[in-house]
Amino acid sequence: MDMGTPVSENISRLTAHLQGWIGRTRPMLIDGQWVEAASGKTFQVRDPATGKIIANVAEGAAEDIDRAVRAARKAFESGPWSRMTPSERGKLLHRVGDLILENLHELAQLESIDNGKPASVARAADVPLAADMFHYMSGWCTKIEGKTIPISALAAPGNYFSYTRPEPIGVVGQIIPWNFPLLMAAWKLAPALATGCTVVLK
Repeated sequence: MDMGTPVSENISRLTAHLQGWIGRTRPMLIDGQWVEAASGKTFQVRDPATGKIIANVAEGAAEDIDRAVRAARKAFESGPWSRMTPSERGKLLHRVGDLILENLHELAQLESIDNGKPASVARAADVPLAADMFHYMSGWCTKIEGKTIPISALAAPGNYFSYTRPEPIGVVGQIIPWNFPLLMAAWKLAPALATGCTVVLK
C-alpha cells in the first residue's frame, strides 16, 4: 500500500487481517476480558474522509463504567499492578512501546481511517511517537523518589526533618480525543501507569 494514498482510497486496501478485525463488532476491555456493553448496544465508527462505516463498537454506559472502575480499583488495591515493583512495571511499559513499533504499519492504517489523516502522517508521527512515549515513561518507573526537608523548628533547631513520598492516587479516568487517538492515549496512559495508577480509558 502506498502510505501517501488519500485516506478515502485506503479503506479497501487494508490488509486482510485488518479488514477481518474491523469487520467484527469491537467489544470493551474490562478486567482483562473483552466484553460487550451491558445494554448490548453498539455505535458506528465512520471514516471522516468518506463517511463510510468502518466498524461497530460496544457502546459503554453507566453500568459499564461502574464495572470498569471496580475492576481498576481492584487491580490498584489488591491486584498484581499494586504489588509489582517499579522495575517490573517499567519493563512492561517498555514492552508496550516495542509492540507498537512491531505493529507500526497496521496501526498507521487504523489511525488513518479512524481520524481521516493520511496514513503517511500516522506512520511517520502518530505511531512512532506513541511508542516513544511508552519507552520514555518506562524509565521513570524507577526514578520517582521523595525528598527530605530540613525543618527550622524553634524549639529544637536542626533536630527534625520532614519527608515526601510520591504515591499513586488510584484509578484515573481518561478521555481520548479524535485527532490523535493513539498518540494521545499514549500521552495519558504511560505516565499514569508509570506512577502505579490504574486507568479507565474512554
